[in-house]
Amino acid sequence: MGKYLLKLPKMGESVAEATLSAWLKDVGDSIALDESVVEVATDKVDSDIPSEVAGVLLEKKFEVDEIAQVGDVIAVIETDGNDDPSEESEEFIVYESSLETESTPEEDPIAIIEAEVSSIQETIQTPSLTSNESNRFYSPLVRNIAKEEGISIEDLDTIKGTGDKGRVTKKDMLTYLESRTSVKGSNQKQQLNSANQTEAESTVISGQDQIIEMSRMGKMISDHMVMSRKTSAHVQSFVEVDVTDLWEWRERVKKKFQEREQQKLTFTPIFISAVVKALKEYPLLNSSVEGDSKIIQKKAINIGMATALGDGNLIVPVIKNTDHLNLVGLARAVNELSMRARENKLKPDEIKDGTYTVTNVGNFGSITGIPIINQPQVGILAIGVIRKMPAVIQTANGDFIGIRRKMMLCHSYDHRIINGAIGGQFVKAVSDALEQWDTSIDF
Repeated sequence: MGKYLLKLPKMGESVAEATLSAWLKDVGDSIALDESVVEVATDKVDSDIPSEVAGVLLEKKFEVDEIAQVGDVIAVIETDGNDDPSEESEEFIVYESSLETESTPEEDPIAIIEAEVSSIQETIQTPSLTSNESNRFYSPLVRNIAKEEGISIEDLDTIKGTGDKGRVTKKDMLTYLESRTSVKGSNQKQQLNSANQTEAESTVISGQDQIIEMSRMGKMISDHMVMSRKTSAHVQSFVEVDVTDLWEWRERVKKKFQEREQQKLTFTPIFISAVVKALKEYPLLNSSVEGDSKIIQKKAINIGMATALGDGNLIVPVIKNTDHLNLVGLARAVNELSMRARENKLKPDEIKDGTYTVTNVGNFGSITGIPIINQPQVGILAIGVIRKMPAVIQTANGDFIGIRRKMMLCHSYDHRIINGAIGGQFVKAVSDALEQWDTSIDF
């Protein structure tokens, strides 16, 4: 018999942990090859973790709502030992999930940089407990509770953990808060109750008002957006684009495109194509910031596209190596990722490693919007609705008023490294690419 160690895989850039939201198998259940064992959730995506071997669930290492770090063993699966022919002579075989994609520093220097960026983001979001302060490991959730409740390191170290290897869980923290009887704890609790009472008195709720709890994903998105505003110095540049010729070209070719490629030709891949062209001209926008003094300029151009979900939340699938795709490839990638996003079938690899983000607020009729940067990126482009508008048209025979199709672009960028000149030139380059679109292309 053998054992397969199911580990929490890397879930995306800057994501170091995930919450176990549901076990799909119980101890003793049979598991087929590639069958999902557990559901996990991060601030970016909900995902199932499948088994790479067939066997029986032997042990669960985490309970529902507990937080696991990337690389943690979350389950042990007993196999018949025949999954690895080269090791048949071994009485006890231990497998490690190949879902774990992180390389060692010696193998992949880019992984070192991304790990450091992830560490910076985690430090921004949660108070740190260094090795000088405590020898115990505490998850970011536990550290946040400790900070909010005013629990000192000394008191935290006295809490008995019921998690794996004695780890303190959220449940342990809540139990401690309920049973805290020391003078210091009582004073803190009284202050907290007083603050809560004051807040409750200032919020009047009538019998007809409805109290709606934020979803878990909504809370995570909220935290990420607040963190981004605190991290980056946001500044915006706006450009109006005349897309009349582009609109007429798409109307002319979209039917033939769908018949030949079996794909719809929406405006999104066209917009992304223009963004990629501008990023090649202004590669500093394809970067991230490490600490206070280092800029990591990415070689790969991976475009994230903000996608609205049915429950009102957003998710950002990422098209990898976008600069290597033609319009047909972009259309296929956009359509497939959008469909899987709305069906909640995105894989962890499909929402990580983005280097620049595009959000099409025009899909909802908005003229424009001021987007928040998707950390650790340094820029995001909001694309407004295309409208018919009267415009001055310049010709060799003079100016006249005509009906044109126009839209607004809003470029939000990180003023720590992107100044107004580069930020404005970049969005103008996107505008030029759309206005000068090659309308001779046919399908």
